[in-house]
Amino acid sequence: MKAAYFEQTGGPEVLRYGDLVSPLAGPGELLVDVHAASVNGVDWRIRAGKYKEIRDYPYVLGRDFSGVVEAVGAGVDERLIGFPVFGVCETADDGAYAEKVAINRRNVTLKPDWLTHEEAAAMALIGLTAIVSIEETLALRSGEKILIQGGAGGVGSIAIQLAKHLGAYVITTASSSNHAYLKALGADEVIDYRSQDFSSCVSECDAVLDTVGGDVAGRSFSVLKPGGRAAFIASGPTAPEPGRDDVISLRPQVARDTKHLQRILHLVEVGAVKIPEITVYRLEEAARAHEVSESRHLRGKLVLRVR
Repeated sequence: MKAAYFEQTGGPEVLRYGDLVSPLAGPGELLVDVHAASVNGVDWRIRAGKYKEIRDYPYVLGRDFSGVVEAVGAGVDERLIGFPVFGVCETADDGAYAEKVAINRRNVTLKPDWLTHEEAAAMALIGLTAIVSIEETLALRSGEKILIQGGAGGVGSIAIQLAKHLGAYVITTASSSNHAYLKALGADEVIDYRSQDFSSCVSECDAVLDTVGGDVAGRSFSVLKPGGRAAFIASGPTAPEPGRDDVISLRPQVARDTKHLQRILHLVEVGAVKIPEITVYRLEEAARAHEVSESRHLRGKLVLRVR
């Protein structure tokens, strides 16, 4: 099978496109012919050696994807063969930047015809992350005020819409070129992070969702009211220390299961959430997609078209 992979950590240039051995469907698994795979921020961090130690090469990146079931392992209904599915790999080692991926049945759901493979791949992980962060980790309620850091990215754009659907007042940060886009998604206020300091113009928030990390994460605690809570998805495996004892710092634990994938479909189908803007690259252009992802100045989602 063709795949985008690397044999040493480094910059985008270490990504190669070539032939690797196809995986097989083990017990409880599906073998999926991948049509589209999503590019996520964690991908370039893994490739650059910033996220985890890699012991086995060649290494294939990619967590979420959409495709068609080619084969099934023991214990899986053979009637699924030929059906389109989308899902999220359980670990970063499963490798969706490839023509085929083996994945546990519980990590996928059927893809409806009204959703393209590119759209399904784009929505999978960011949708799960937004749902778990907003609905479960922060337990956002109607009438509350939330600051979403980095609203123009994939998770941010879904989180804004979901927060509005739940009845919250939504403030977000983005460059000025993305303000109209985020207002159209439902943001009540958009702060230009290049010319404004959010910590001086936002206060008394019930919740914060930070998708940016770095010093933005640490400064986000200052906008919370006493008893407020903040969730962080770009600060590594654990939430940062708040530096104050009257707020809660949380790290969402994103479930990768059929139930949550179906929740994404429901939100899109009823019009509560729109699919973000998608920029498509061919699988062999994975290095170029990584350059854009690593720049962290993108709107919506990057997707690799595999077939």
